[in-house]
Amino acid sequence: MDEKDEVLYLREQIRQLKKENRELHSKLNLSEASREEAQENLQRIKGSFAWKLLKPARVIHFAFVRLGHYRTPAKIKARMRYKRLEKKSYELLGTGSFPSEQERTRQENEVFEEKLVFSILVPLYNTPENYLKDMIDSVCAQTYAQWELCLADGSDAEHAYVERICGEYAKKDPRIRYQKLAKNEGISGNTNACYRMATGDYIGLFDHDDILHPCAFYEYRKAIEQKGADYVYCDEVTFTGDSINNMITLHFKPDYALDTLRANNYICHFSLFKRSLLAETDLFRTEFDGSQDHDMILRLTTLARKVEHVPKVLYYWRAHPGSVASSIDAKLYAVDAAKRAVEDHLSHYGIYNTTITSTRAFETIFRLQYDLVTDGKVSVVLPADLGNGWRDCLDTLIKREDIAGEILILTANPDKEEFREACLNPVVHIVKTSGEQSIPALYNAGAKTAAGEYLFFLHPDVRIRTDDFIKELLMFVQRNDVGAAGGKLLFADKTVQHAGVVIGIGPMKTAGCVHYKWEYSHIGYMGRLCYAQNMSAVTGPAMLVKKSDFEKAGGFDTGFEVYYDVDFCLKLRRLGLLNVFTPFAEGFYGHEAFAPVSEKEEDKANYEKESESFREKWKAELEAGDPYYNVNFSRNSLDFSLKCIEDGKGEKL
Repeated sequence: MDEKDEVLYLREQIRQLKKENRELHSKLNLSEASREEAQENLQRIKGSFAWKLLKPARVIHFAFVRLGHYRTPAKIKARMRYKRLEKKSYELLGTGSFPSEQERTRQENEVFEEKLVFSILVPLYNTPENYLKDMIDSVCAQTYAQWELCLADGSDAEHAYVERICGEYAKKDPRIRYQKLAKNEGISGNTNACYRMATGDYIGLFDHDDILHPCAFYEYRKAIEQKGADYVYCDEVTFTGDSINNMITLHFKPDYALDTLRANNYICHFSLFKRSLLAETDLFRTEFDGSQDHDMILRLTTLARKVEHVPKVLYYWRAHPGSVASSIDAKLYAVDAAKRAVEDHLSHYGIYNTTITSTRAFETIFRLQYDLVTDGKVSVVLPADLGNGWRDCLDTLIKREDIAGEILILTANPDKEEFREACLNPVVHIVKTSGEQSIPALYNAGAKTAAGEYLFFLHPDVRIRTDDFIKELLMFVQRNDVGAAGGKLLFADKTVQHAGVVIGIGPMKTAGCVHYKWEYSHIGYMGRLCYAQNMSAVTGPAMLVKKSDFEKAGGFDTGFEVYYDVDFCLKLRRLGLLNVFTPFAEGFYGHEAFAPVSEKEEDKANYEKESESFREKWKAELEAGDPYYNVNFSRNSLDFSLKCIEDGKGEKL
């Protein structure tokens, strides 16, 4: 094709693209008009007298629907028992977890190697009287006594009682330091005023309407003594009313996870950090008011040598009108501030041009779309002989992806007509294999042949569902600190199959896919099906990794046919690399995960033998627990059930 013909060809392509674009816009406008019409009709129906008249009938109907979900009286009874136990567990995590007099005395008398003072910063502004007293009382009740409470008060004249109450407490306890500010300087300004009053070795941030567990300071002091922590945080719950036992949300957090923190300020409360960390940065910055804590946490955890998570409920976050715990609508400016805080954090890593958008989980839980800065080629490794659907798999991949690399079709029968036809696409190449091999062996063979800088392992039973599947993974793997990235795979009924892997859980106590069989529409535990996060492992049927890291880790261990991907990801972890799960790379997969190949006794025996080998090889990691899960969750299930709602054998009640 000469230059003139090439220009004409490109012009025709542009004309076709413009035509398709106009058609898509037309369809979009029609869809939007239909949606608005449907909403108007729905509002008219809901505003009608008949709709209001039938409300009691609807309530009764849906009550029976919910009961019908459990089908049998035995299941209904079991569900009711579960709810009773759940309520009991709230008490065990609330006032029921407070120390006995004997335990309190023991903690108060414990001697640590070094005397450390905790300075607790609380900015006050028109704090309700009962909230103020509850907050101060929870500090005074701490079993670790080396603390000072720094209160900076920006309340207006109508709330003069704040000054009076704080003065009364300060007279009784010299550890309470109070300052009335000349004017309210906002969250950041008032907190910085607290910081100027502080003299302690560690700084803690505490909201004026929340409550601390009486052992919070003691547990943090232990983490500093035993782990050398210079930044500590804990689990927390949200409660309503006058009792912390009135819990509405339980947040059991993972250990420090960089990608998780960028997308979601999961650390939140209660942060305590070494004062020397602030020698290199500010405490709160006024330009991030509304999300000043996310900004501060991102900066200080980056500077910290050892970030330690205490997996206990030690912070009680009060939900009330006007609090962020109640609704983000109370502080909409927090959303914009949080986005800017993440952008500022990323800039210090040399990461720019990242698109940050709110997710369906929550306004301040974000999707981060990183700019692709690599020009490395991706080699897709597709073992065709593992299933009958390789052709459909290939078609969905090509349809959804702009492949700037190669697709390697692995087969022991390369002379088949279907493979010759596939090679008409210039990016597709056939690689001959030697007979029947396991998945990891085939992947290893493909990796040796691959010319790309990146390897995308793809099982032929996977159907790519979202556009730019590989790019969604590549935006993470292009980083030097990331090993493998994997997406979300669904069953045909659109329930979740793979959404990241946790080690040490499930029936074999080896590994399991959390959120297993959850509905597609569910946001996941604390929104975890809605944002990219660090996990111990991601799924092998759709995994992306640098070829150099693949080789450093020694490739897939062919001794594992079920756990080959988990084993590989743990080897990447030992190399100091992160693994990332993203829900924005989505596909369907046709096989059960982490299950025996069949019901034959021989297959069951092989599965159990492999599980035993896995437990032996990764004994240290399994005993330490999965850093991206939480010890308060049951190891017997994949649905984030609480450990305390189990019988003595570890079975969920």
